[in-house]
Amino acid sequence: MSSSQLPPSLLPDSSEVLESDVLVGGVSLLKLAQDFGTPLFVYDEATLISRLQEAARVFDDGVAFASKSFLCGAMAKLAVANGLCVDVATDGELDIVLRAGVDPQRIVVHGNNKSEGEILRAIEIGVHRLVVDSFDEIDKIRRLLRPEQALSCLVRVTPGIEAHTHEFVRTGQEDSKFGFSISSGDARRAINALQGIPGVLLHGVHAHIGSQIFDTIGFQEELKVLIEFTKGDRFSELCIGGGLGVAYVEGESAPSIEEWGAMVRSTAAQLGLDSSVKLTAEPGRAIVAQAGMTLYEVGTVKELAMRTYVAVNGGMSDNPRPVLYGSGYEAFDVSRPLAPRPREVRIVGKHCESGDVLVDQAWLPIETGVGDIISTPVTGAYGYSMASNYNRVPRPAVVFVKDGLARLVLRRETLDDLANLEVE
Repeated sequence: MSSSQLPPSLLPDSSEVLESDVLVGGVSLLKLAQDFGTPLFVYDEATLISRLQEAARVFDDGVAFASKSFLCGAMAKLAVANGLCVDVATDGELDIVLRAGVDPQRIVVHGNNKSEGEILRAIEIGVHRLVVDSFDEIDKIRRLLRPEQALSCLVRVTPGIEAHTHEFVRTGQEDSKFGFSISSGDARRAINALQGIPGVLLHGVHAHIGSQIFDTIGFQEELKVLIEFTKGDRFSELCIGGGLGVAYVEGESAPSIEEWGAMVRSTAAQLGLDSSVKLTAEPGRAIVAQAGMTLYEVGTVKELAMRTYVAVNGGMSDNPRPVLYGSGYEAFDVSRPLAPRPREVRIVGKHCESGDVLVDQAWLPIETGVGDIISTPVTGAYGYSMASNYNRVPRPAVVFVKDGLARLVLRRETLDDLANLEVE
């Protein structure tokens, strides 16, 4: 981070930086804060659509939006309308996708601990794929699947690849709660078991090596392991999962979805994968992160000898990533986006935790103070979806902006919403 102007590359595609405001999708961020309140998640539909179409273009049909990154009915509809399936991992995610009117044949069901109810529902509605993750799930499928029914599956395997990312979001190594180990023989035993169940249509394998990955070498190694493992199976699909990283702060850069897809295809061809095999993936962060930003109002500025604290009306309840992973973000004053940012501050939330830090080292104009609106860009992934009610703070509203119009897709939670859970 530095005191220079915020890099435009961190803003949504449609952003227009003015002297005293920023427009996204042709809509004033200051006006959005006034109309909908803060904290507020703002998503640029043009960026979302561009990334969705990019994924649909570079991967084969069956490529899925990883909904855990950000899910609401409007997002599910947008993903399917632009050529993707939707990947869900819980009954709650499946429920909201179905309520949005998504055809079950455009839904991929994940999860490392699926209940009998979740598996039964996937069977009965006829999902596009159920990704099998354990021998216990295979036993459940054997019990639940009736002879006249069919279930399309992939087997999740652990390829033994350690992605260069935070240890909490690595998933492809041997020591993982996900999938079947290839090296131990469990993956082959799972394939044989599934192929022995009448009605199971086993299309191929799935793997996921981690999240926020910048170095594509890990994906190349993953492909090498998967293609070698399945070379005699005549499978019709190979899914490399998701995990492509995005730039969050000045100085970072990441491959585009198109560059990622081109690398996957060229590597697969070099390794001899039959061209008839579908190559699919599950991007999430790479689709929604840059499309979204969060607006906050400054409530307190505290000058100490060692640093300046700027407290906003949100915090770890709407963006827990800095607390969980030490994630970095930038920030800017919405009413002074072109002003120099010489003032080093720590942006913190309103929660009763010393660790409630949104931006450890942020740069803001000297004039920024109480009542001003500041924004943290690139918060479209794992902000709202990981939001909590810690300290009984209601979750923020979410708006989509496009062509000069804003539409509320998730209303702000109220204190009544929280109180309605009480039974006494």
